[in-house]
Amino acid sequence: MTMLFVRHIFAAGFSFLFGFYLMPAIIKSSFKLGIMDIPDGKIKCHGVPIPYLGGLAIYLSFIATLCLVYPFENQVLWLLLGSTLLLLIGMIDDLKVLRPGQKFLGQIVAVVCFLKGGFWLKTEFMTSFVNLFLSGFWMLSLINAFNLVDVMDGLAASIAIVAASSFLIITLIFQQYAISLLLAAFLGAVLAFFFYNKPPAKIYMGDAGSMFLGGFLSAIPLLISWSSHSFNAYYTPIAILAVPLLEIFFLVIIRTWIGIPFYRGSPHHFSIYLQKKGWSKNKVLIFTSLMAVIFSAVGFLFLFELINLIGLFLLLVFLFFVWTYFIFV
Repeated sequence: MTMLFVRHIFAAGFSFLFGFYLMPAIIKSSFKLGIMDIPDGKIKCHGVPIPYLGGLAIYLSFIATLCLVYPFENQVLWLLLGSTLLLLIGMIDDLKVLRPGQKFLGQIVAVVCFLKGGFWLKTEFMTSFVNLFLSGFWMLSLINAFNLVDVMDGLAASIAIVAASSFLIITLIFQQYAISLLLAAFLGAVLAFFFYNKPPAKIYMGDAGSMFLGGFLSAIPLLISWSSHSFNAYYTPIAILAVPLLEIFFLVIIRTWIGIPFYRGSPHHFSIYLQKKGWSKNKVLIFTSLMAVIFSAVGFLFLFELINLIGLFLLLVFLFFVWTYFIFV
């Protein structure tokens, strides 16, 4: 048990230190190569161009750590293959903007990799086709949700830190140490990035990073063996990842309401609404992180049967209205 604890600490620590060391070099390279996020005054409201390769640094820190500490298995290789595809698609989009259809097609190919690796629901009361469809829809939604939420310094990273920490606690309690080790390495890399991405940001993760984060965190719940908690498992990941899901939910509704395609960029992100109310970026981060922690706590209460399904529903509805009130009222 002591060696297991040491491996987890080493994985998180090495990933953090490697990312912390790598980030300045990535920033310097971005400046030299001209890979910058240029402000547009609409959605991108930062004052000066910001380097754009933070997602690559997260990925390299994560992979380097796994090479040292992780016993690779066939299923994990599928996870890494799908995540790597998302990173590459995102990098292409960062360097040369892809059309929405091209980007979505690339995401589908990555999701197929996840599905081939066994990352899909395995319920007895639904057919295999329905399970595959729902799993694919879940992963595509989260990939795009993280992509959409990444419009402010530190925002996507802070949400990913809360989600990864929640899944890490669950896998440690369930004694699924192969998955918890993956999460420890991932968490260290994102924490290192957050240090450079918090306001005022010195680097952005770009589509490469946000799609990698979304793909990894959407696949992890489908990798966890929920055993006796199988019924609760359908709702717990939704609660843990509620913030990015709320972002995509409201964006689709608002953009459809005003008559533009839901995939077209617009300044209707919750972080932009809050900043227009006069909130500082740090205040937005604190509010978002706190809400993510509360949503996760509700998921934990249900997972460990401290509240029933009705209690879960009532708490989530209450939090939904709290979220709506702070952002839109």
